[in-house]
Amino acid sequence: MDVFTLVSCLIVFGLVATTILLGVFSKRSALDILDWKPTRSPEVEAENEIDDLAQMMEAQNEIRRRRGKPERTLEDVENEWHGS
Repeated sequence: MDVFTLVSCLIVFGLVATTILLGVFSKRSALDILDWKPTRSPEVEAENEIDDLAQMMEAQNEIRRRRGKPERTLEDVENEWHGS
């Protein structure tokens, strides 16, 4: 192994080790460092998921009605998903 390769590998290893050690011994959390705060509460996120599901079911049922197939309920989808 030539000197350039050895020095390059040592520099890369040193940078990785320094980054890991800074993360391990830092007293601040990653959220504090990034100053990240959620934009919505978990309750709002849950409501959005429920609304999205209702919209997807309605869109799917509209397509099924056009094709002459019976509509699906949430229970039908859950039973299919659980394998019942």
